[in-house]
Amino acid sequence: MARPAPEYPRPANMMAGRTMLITAAAGSGIGGALAQRAAEEGATLMLSDMHERRLGETADRIAALGLPRPETFACDVTQEEQVQALVAAAIDRLGHVDVLVNNAGLGGNAPVVEMTDDQWFRVIDVTLNSVFRMTRAILPHMYGQQRGAIVNNASVLGWRAQKLQSHYAAAKAGVMAFTRCSALEAAEHGVRINAVAPSFAMHPALSKVTPPGLLEELVGKEAFGRAAEPWEVANVMLFLASDLSSYMTGEVLSVSSQQA
Repeated sequence: MARPAPEYPRPANMMAGRTMLITAAAGSGIGGALAQRAAEEGATLMLSDMHERRLGETADRIAALGLPRPETFACDVTQEEQVQALVAAAIDRLGHVDVLVNNAGLGGNAPVVEMTDDQWFRVIDVTLNSVFRMTRAILPHMYGQQRGAIVNNASVLGWRAQKLQSHYAAAKAGVMAFTRCSALEAAEHGVRINAVAPSFAMHPALSKVTPPGLLEELVGKEAFGRAAEPWEVANVMLFLASDLSSYMTGEVLSVSSQQA
């Protein structure tokens, strides 16, 4: 029997006075949920996504809650020039950037013997290379201010095996390894880098890209008998972005109701 999701959290002002840049922040998934939760917790935000219309809708939805409307900037995180422009705009509009959340990712389903080079490289580029590009772009700024936190969105598929997910799993395992290694370099400058590894969070867009029956199968493996709400993953991201995790760096936290 599925356990119901808990009540939506009450804000505790845990990000008051902090600025945050979030990639892939449009829509109803983890990025959009994080944007709302961060705003509720007092963060000053810049949201980015390659879908400009949905990005504006996400910012409008946050403003409709009576919260400050986030800054927005359309960006394709696979393009270096756009990444550099995004980081420059965030520093200019926010004054400085305390937190970067690398949330961009791309999935898909394909057996290895049928997977094309384009399928493989597209998933790697969006899901792994974007984390490298964004981190490389923001670290000089964070090094200069001798503080900052980066939170990467990985996946339990970086540890687990699942059919048809070789490209996505390889990319997320790369995000985990990149998180651990880059964190050692950044620690010398007062910057922390951590990651979350969700099992899966249910949102409308997920059903559009998932084969029939797979979501039900995955839900059946969860100890709570349900998928995570996107905001439940966002809560853990906020923990890693906040001073509550001040002694953590290079860590990957599984957000899952089963063993990672």
